[in-house]
Amino acid sequence: MRRRGLGFLLVLLFGCFASADPRAKPNVVVFFTDDQGTLDAGCYGSKDLLTPTIDKLARTGVRFTQAYAHVVCCPARAALMTGRHPQRSGVNHWTQGDMNSAKGRNMALEEVTMAEILKRAGYRTALFGKWHLGAHRDYGPKKQGFDEFFGIRDGFIDNYNHYFLHGTGFHDLYEGTTPVKAPGKYFPELMTKRSLAFIDENKDNPFFLYFPLNIPHYPEQAPKKFGEPFEDMKDPARKSYATIMYATDHYVGRIVDKIEALGLRRDTILIFMSDNGHSEETGNRIRVDNHKSGHPKGHFYGASGGGYTGKWAGQKGSFLEGGIRVPAIISFPPKLPQGEFRDQVVTSMDWLPTVMELCGIERAKDDPKLDGHSLLPIIRSEEAASGYGDLLYFQWHTQWAVREGEWKLIGREGGKSPGLYRLTDEKPERKNYAKEKPELVARLLAMRRNWADEVFPEKKPNPKK
Repeated sequence: MRRRGLGFLLVLLFGCFASADPRAKPNVVVFFTDDQGTLDAGCYGSKDLLTPTIDKLARTGVRFTQAYAHVVCCPARAALMTGRHPQRSGVNHWTQGDMNSAKGRNMALEEVTMAEILKRAGYRTALFGKWHLGAHRDYGPKKQGFDEFFGIRDGFIDNYNHYFLHGTGFHDLYEGTTPVKAPGKYFPELMTKRSLAFIDENKDNPFFLYFPLNIPHYPEQAPKKFGEPFEDMKDPARKSYATIMYATDHYVGRIVDKIEALGLRRDTILIFMSDNGHSEETGNRIRVDNHKSGHPKGHFYGASGGGYTGKWAGQKGSFLEGGIRVPAIISFPPKLPQGEFRDQVVTSMDWLPTVMELCGIERAKDDPKLDGHSLLPIIRSEEAASGYGDLLYFQWHTQWAVREGEWKLIGREGGKSPGLYRLTDEKPERKNYAKEKPELVARLLAMRRNWADEVFPEKKPNPKK
């Protein structure tokens, strides 16, 4: 009897020590590329790009063929970080860009981010890259769960002088809220080095690394070596885009290689997604004299427009499929299938609940409700239904879209009559069916109004400020 009791005690103690093992919790790394087009990776069918790392993630994980982020940068990032429709967090228009300007729009601090949830569970958290959810010093990554932040607080910069280029420009490279001056140093290289050091420092304890690259977003600046494989490519737009995509894949690969070199691959959840479709913003030039970046008036910094959408219409800024459907992959070999794909509808809001389930983390009672759904049911079964059923809703400023199955209604508040498009046509979303199907239009309009009434809350005092 005494022996049996001693054995039980030893088992209990062993169980306690085992559960206290920090490595029992998987690391989480989220790669979020910027303006990577709907089909712009080899594993999505692009035959003229070099994306060996992204393709490797697909071979060792699950690739989603109906994955939706959003129409532009800010709402996609809010949805990813909170698992909620961006409107709930006040992100329905461009957020404040210059930290030193008057207070503008910033994601509400009462939102609970992926970083906050993982930090509560004992994770060390870092964001190296692009934030773009409000630059004001009273907001930002270090106010919403990130222990470390190095990068750009707004949307894009010249990668070598680190100035935002729209308007008259402003410097945008920070360690937290402290300006960093590093002229001539390539920003994706800087953020990668910081990420590698962070992984080294935290290799023995669970960590969350959010790695939101600012490329292939314009200006399409890449070190010369990344253009060498495409020297014979005829289309200059695709050549420029292929070069910056190769660079993008390279920096993702540096992180994956580090994790593998440290023997952490089986202990690390890797998530990959783009924030929206490819950019057709091909007319961007410096419009003023004495621009703060030092670039002369007329300097071109726009996109090449070289992204690829296959049969899908649209691009960044459009609610057509080419604007909101993006590459998305999750790779976690010990727990999830490898080399498989899923056709069910998923969104950027789903990553937070998926990570929580994989890490065994429960939400606190007072956390805001989620709009996303854990992807584990559909990852485990290609027959499982999407958490959204047939319905998806999007809005950005006054533009909106609602999808029900094969139909999508796209409109603008206060604008002309919305257009109704079908995704199952041979050439999807080219024909407007609104006049042929007025009852369907009316029903989708009513559903969209009900959704808008629910996700646009009244402004309330911020308890965390």
